[in-house]
Amino acid sequence: MNGIALVGSLRQASFNMRLARWMQERYRGRWDIEVEPIGELPFFNQDQESQPPATVRAFKERIRRAQSVLIVTPEYNWSVPGVLKNAIDWLSRGDKGMIGKPVLVAGVSTGMMGTIRAQLHLREILASPGVGARPLPPGGNEILVTFAQDKFSDAGLTDEATIQFIDQVVDRFLAFAAQ
Repeated sequence: MNGIALVGSLRQASFNMRLARWMQERYRGRWDIEVEPIGELPFFNQDQESQPPATVRAFKERIRRAQSVLIVTPEYNWSVPGVLKNAIDWLSRGDKGMIGKPVLVAGVSTGMMGTIRAQLHLREILASPGVGARPLPPGGNEILVTFAQDKFSDAGLTDEATIQFIDQVVDRFLAFAAQ
């Protein structure tokens, strides 16, 4: 299955980007994930909705072609970052390429709550009529990587319990996405 990853952090040493890259390598062959650079998208402008800039058209086409989406979000002020919301806003207009698209939500934090609030808000956004995505249902499928500074090395995610949990969630997601 092919997939595209939207990472809501632009920070150079982002743990969220490191998780996306780690997942890209770990699941290659089963789930081929390409990371999409959403920081390059212009701000959503309803005046351009019917004729979006070329960068937006190309972005929307890559999402349309993907069989699945991985969204990895940090938590800023108890919600999703603006760069991620902007990307989703573009996807909610015109051809609405997220409708019915299987989505796996994940997030990384250096604190003990992970990105739980951001993920709750993200699920509300994904359920909105213009987006209409199909996220893996919660209830044991929440990838909330806490205390990231203790679980990552330069090689990526190293915490065995976290790795095993993510492996199980990805297995469930791939089965869900194939339905």
